[in-house]
Amino acid sequence: MSERHAAVVYHPAKAPIARIRLAVAANERRHGWGPTRWYETAAGDSGNAATERARADGPAVVIVSGGDGTVRSAVEELHGTGIPVALVPAGTGNLLARDLGISLSDVEGSVAAAFTGAERRIDVGVAELEDEAGARRPRTFVVMAGIGLDADMAENTSPVAKKHLGWFAYVSPIARSIIANRLFSLHYRVDGGRTRSALAHTVIVGNCGTLAGNMLLIPKAVVDDGLLDVVMMRPRGRFGWAGIGSRLTMQGIARRSRWTRNVLDRAPELPALAYAQGRRFEARFDLPRLVHLDGDGFGRVVAVRISVRPGALVIRTAVAAT
Repeated sequence: MSERHAAVVYHPAKAPIARIRLAVAANERRHGWGPTRWYETAAGDSGNAATERARADGPAVVIVSGGDGTVRSAVEELHGTGIPVALVPAGTGNLLARDLGISLSDVEGSVAAAFTGAERRIDVGVAELEDEAGARRPRTFVVMAGIGLDADMAENTSPVAKKHLGWFAYVSPIARSIIANRLFSLHYRVDGGRTRSALAHTVIVGNCGTLAGNMLLIPKAVVDDGLLDVVMMRPRGRFGWAGIGSRLTMQGIARRSRWTRNVLDRAPELPALAYAQGRRFEARFDLPRLVHLDGDGFGRVVAVRISVRPGALVIRTAVAAT
């Protein structure tokens, strides 16, 4: 019987690879595992091909180090297999790691968790994207799918800017999108209910609730509740945007203040910010719209069908499930 071994899927421009190698070697010796196998992501591929090779070699755990796109690609190949995934955060957002409470700087602790950490199952979103030619393609995500502002940010923010400026690289595309305030028409339904029509600036379907910049967008989103949370931004002019900005600021503060949480619980609903929750979201757009999944752009679509696969991914982390 062959020795247990770990696999490391990493983005060469983002992963702190020297520190990972040292930490992996120390844990191999300490726990009696066989040699770790290494899989570098290639240009033009966020990590699907590298993760597919890693999975075929039968690892006991896959350590993933890169940005949100690398994590999304690895999850696309590993969800439903039962192979545990451990994250060593790198890149700009690290949104899944933040949501799970994984340290963004403790490389050694994250690697150690891959060998001995606690396991929990989290949900995975599946988005069936329909393009202008009518072709449909299913893709997965773990953080959120976005149409509108979120997709524009992903499409119009350069990798160089993100590398050097971090979250501040998104300020310019956000400002341009808010100033233009272009609304689009969609027809949607949740869980097979009645089809509704709306004008929106942005639609986000979240498995996690936090945006880049640590901004809490969806307070009720839980990564392992078997549900998706839909938020629709539909501001009517600058006062609508002012209301959204104030509410998002309050939601961020509420994570640290019980008093603010109590105020939010009693606050009236904000017409410019509509929420829904369910296991399936379907939408069709009057004109093709850009779509993103966990920061990866997937071009323009005319329709989306988004569903959740509860507990489809095993995460290994030093933070025990709550």
